[in-house]
Amino acid sequence: MSSATDEAFIREALALAAEAAQAGEVPVGAVVVCAGVIVGRGYNRPISAHDPTAHAEIVALREAAGRVGNYRLADCELYVTIEPCAMCAGAIMHARIARVVYGARDPKTGACGSIVDLFADRRINHHTAVTAGVLAAEAGALLTEFFVARRRAGREPDDAAD
Repeated sequence: MSSATDEAFIREALALAAEAAQAGEVPVGAVVVCAGVIVGRGYNRPISAHDPTAHAEIVALREAAGRVGNYRLADCELYVTIEPCAMCAGAIMHARIARVVYGARDPKTGACGSIVDLFADRRINHHTAVTAGVLAAEAGALLTEFFVARRRAGREPDDAAD
């Protein structure tokens, strides 16, 4: 994919992240793209769904699998505003996603190189390509603004970004 295409899909994910922030969730958004078409959308909703697995990536993967009619999404790409955590990286690998494109690094839970790099571990049977840093400043600013606002409101931020 071209960098312009990557940016366009990350912008779609950023719009979803803004929806998460409006709902009081950590602002992370994700889209799954197959053959240039978005087939899955998600934003963080673990608080509202009372579901610790309701990260943006998981929500988008579930929708995509339902739409495609298969839990294997081998010809698809996932675009997400922040580096996936270990749980999401595991789901991405099980879905056989071909490539992950993300915005900001996650120094607390990132599983694409910040803390661990699950996609580079040769002991794992599926290897997803990773493109990092697409619109990273915008994605990082959205998270920073969210947590600054929470601190101002007197609420403690969660430990993890997603």
